[in-house]
Amino acid sequence: MKVLLLNGSTRKNGCTYLALSEIANILNTEGVETEIIQMGGGPVRDCIGCDGCAGKGQCVFGDDMVNELIDKAKGADGFVFGSPVYYAHPSGQLLSLLDRLFYAGGGAFAHKPGAAVVTARRAGTTASLDVLNKHMLDAQMPIVSSTYWNMVFGPAPELVGRDAEGLQTMRNLGRNMAWLLKCIQAGREKGVGSPAAEMDNWTNFNR
Repeated sequence: MKVLLLNGSTRKNGCTYLALSEIANILNTEGVETEIIQMGGGPVRDCIGCDGCAGKGQCVFGDDMVNELIDKAKGADGFVFGSPVYYAHPSGQLLSLLDRLFYAGGGAFAHKPGAAVVTARRAGTTASLDVLNKHMLDAQMPIVSSTYWNMVFGPAPELVGRDAEGLQTMRNLGRNMAWLLKCIQAGREKGVGSPAAEMDNWTNFNR
C-alpha cells in the first residue's frame, strides 16, 4: 500500500511539509509506504476546459507536473493534499493543479481514500478545507477524518511544532488512513469490489 502526499506549498520544508511529515511517519509505522511530492515554485497552467483530455486520462498540456502526477496516482492507494492558507483559500497553484489532475485523470482517484490538510497563521482553514474536499467528493473518494478538523496553526515550522493538538490531529489522521486502507484491502481479498456509479443523468438548471 502506498499513499502520495502532495505539498501544495512553494516552501519545501515549511509548515505544510511538517504537517504532511507527521502523517507520513505514522503511515510508515503502520506499514504503509509514503511519498511526499513537492510542487515547488514552477508555473502550473489553469484548466482551459478544452475537453482535449476526454478519454485519454492525460492533460493536453505536458509542460508541468500534472501528467506525471496522474501516472503516479494510478499506482497509489491513498492521497493527502496539503496547502497553506492564502486569503482564506488554498494555494492558487495547488488549485490549478488539482482542477486539471481530477478533470483529466479522475479515474486514478476513484474509490481511493483521500484527505486534505491545511496550515495557517490564524484563520481561513475551514474555508480552505471545504474547497479541497470538493475535488475528492466529486471523484467518489472516501474522505479520511481525524479527531479535529485537519489543520495545524503557526506562521513558521517552529511554531507549528508547538501546536500539540494540531500535530496530534495529523497523527490520528495517519492512523485513520492506514486503518481504512487495510479495511479496503481486506474487503478486496474477500471479493468486495468498487461500486459501479450511475452516470446517465446530467441536469443543467437552465433547461
